[in-house]
Amino acid sequence: MKESHSKNDVCPVQNRSNVVPFQRDAGFYLKKGMLHYRKNRWEKALFYFQKAVSADPLDAANHYNLACMLSKIGRLHEANRIFLYILRELDPKMTDCYFLLAINYGLLEEMDKSQYFLERYLQLDPEGDLAYEASELLSALDETYETEPFFAQERKLYLEKILAKTGTEEVRDYYRQNAGFRKMLRNWLFAGPDEFKEDIISFYSQLGGKKAKAVLLDYVRNPWVKERFRQLALLALKNMGHDQAVRVFMDGRLCMVDLNQYPLAAPQWRQEWQQVVDCTMQNMRRSNCYDEGFFDDVQAIWQDFINTVYPDTPRITKVQTWAAALEYSLARFHYLDLTQKDLAAEYGVSCASISGKYQEINKALRLEEKAYRNMISYLRGEYD
Repeated sequence: MKESHSKNDVCPVQNRSNVVPFQRDAGFYLKKGMLHYRKNRWEKALFYFQKAVSADPLDAANHYNLACMLSKIGRLHEANRIFLYILRELDPKMTDCYFLLAINYGLLEEMDKSQYFLERYLQLDPEGDLAYEASELLSALDETYETEPFFAQERKLYLEKILAKTGTEEVRDYYRQNAGFRKMLRNWLFAGPDEFKEDIISFYSQLGGKKAKAVLLDYVRNPWVKERFRQLALLALKNMGHDQAVRVFMDGRLCMVDLNQYPLAAPQWRQEWQQVVDCTMQNMRRSNCYDEGFFDDVQAIWQDFINTVYPDTPRITKVQTWAAALEYSLARFHYLDLTQKDLAAEYGVSCASISGKYQEINKALRLEEKAYRNMISYLRGEYD
């Protein structure tokens, strides 16, 4: 529902001198924004957060909430400009901005800036609420991005040759005896081409032992790991017999995850499962509305769903129905303005069938709960 506003956002008084105009303040817009947010209308929520800034441009908290919202929906450059404006012009003591700048620049793969802002946060607020997370992320960053010519063609050919023999005693001995190979393999897992990462995780899983576990434990706590590879690494740790809680970067901070929630063995990937995710990504690319990160997320959601419900995986009778439900799951998780009716028309299926499959995915993964918790963590819980 659209609201009519006068030029100064004052309710019209129709020249009645005894009526006092009601001025909408920042608090009003903030409440409206949160209301739309809770109803999954993220564009309207964003609009009202912007209105709160306009109503009180000197309040750093209004700018902070807007920047957090922009971060959540992937508009990282805009969010970073606001975080920097807060620190330079409004409130240099709002040190959480440094931490969130570090996260955003890491997602943008500008690791030098990410490292700078983590160090800046720890320098200015060594006892802050996010000091532990900042220290851990700085350590992970130092371990991950060591300077090395990762992508030389001869290294790719070399790694392909080694990984082709995964599981053989020859490769295990080579790994144990060759420090250079151990370093290269670890670096490629963190910062090499995606095409090798699944095979490298499988290699560590079959290798076993404390050193292989240590690499994977470092990997899952790194905030710049793509979610689908993080899930594979967690599953590998479970299959290696690691039954203790694991520290994982999730929802903007490090938290503990119980590996008992993950299946004991990875299912053998089926053709119809791949057809679902391929169909979804084809439709997403036709729409020309998604940044590249969304394609990683939709693959992670589908893989996580299959791993979670395995061995009771669904029977795929119509690929388009599951593909539409998968895209709708992505939309719900990121608060995208996309309806089941829109998707039904695009995929040639019914709204009811999309709803049914989506409910299966959401029940298994608790997507709506995770999305809500993630948003609230960005907004810092100040206005619940």
